[in-house]
Amino acid sequence: MKWLTGAVAAAAVLSAGAAIETAYFYRRTMKRSIAKVERTMKMAGTDWSQHMDFIQKRKEYFLAQPHTDVYMLSGDGLKLHATYFPQADEKRVVICFHGYTSEGMKDFVALSDYYMKHGYSMLMLDARAHGKSEGTYIGFGCLDRKDALGWIDWVVKNCGEDVQILLHGISMGGATVLMTSGLNLPGQVKGIISDCGFTSPKEVFTHVLHSMYHLPAFPVIPLADVMNRRLAGYGMDECNAAREVRKAEVPILVIHGDGDTFVPSSMCETIYENCASEKKKLIVSGAAHAESYYKDTAGYERALDEFIGGVIV
Repeated sequence: MKWLTGAVAAAAVLSAGAAIETAYFYRRTMKRSIAKVERTMKMAGTDWSQHMDFIQKRKEYFLAQPHTDVYMLSGDGLKLHATYFPQADEKRVVICFHGYTSEGMKDFVALSDYYMKHGYSMLMLDARAHGKSEGTYIGFGCLDRKDALGWIDWVVKNCGEDVQILLHGISMGGATVLMTSGLNLPGQVKGIISDCGFTSPKEVFTHVLHSMYHLPAFPVIPLADVMNRRLAGYGMDECNAAREVRKAEVPILVIHGDGDTFVPSSMCETIYENCASEKKKLIVSGAAHAESYYKDTAGYERALDEFIGGVIV
């Protein structure tokens, strides 16, 4: 019986270790107060220093434009924040969805130049548990897609029934707009643009554990899934962008850098292959995570011109 006692003790130690590892991973990844932008940037591996002059120049112009804070309540009672940059004719609006641990006023600073020159009002969202929006647990697109419906409704009510809307997301925001594509969207939503979006939290976490920490997904991901269902109210693969785009009716443009080690471009290929609606794809050579616009600004804007020209009147 000694061997049995030893086996039980060893199993208990392993189980305790797995529980501690999972709790550590979960808190650092899913909880607002502990998930840090500095850690995210380090993991993503993009060298932003080479683009800072370009970003700063556009930021100064962008922030000088008229803008206002707006708020709405989510379906589960959170006060969500966005910043609205109106144009003279508010009949073309792009709703912008930022990445993990970022904020609405950060990820689209450079792209604002493109949209404003083309006459688009911009609604820059703070996702739940980010920026000035309330929330304890990060939604990773699974919850944020429901919030997206509320913001779409806000735009329609404020800009009129004849408004034309684009959804543009980067990283977690890219996953959010793809997940939103599977919902029953109003006719005002004319196109969806996803830049380096992932398929699901489960799949991107599994990739990060393997590639950056050299750890197996089991038992951390299954245990984290149980924790997240209880604390945040959704499963890690409950909503998967590659499955949601099979129901898509709105045209979709997917963009990814083939040098992305944080969210591999293979996820973009999977999403593209599964997309049921009209679709276009841009793969930017050598671009790291969320770097495609900076690596090939002309090519990115040309892809936007071609895509948007086919969906906006």
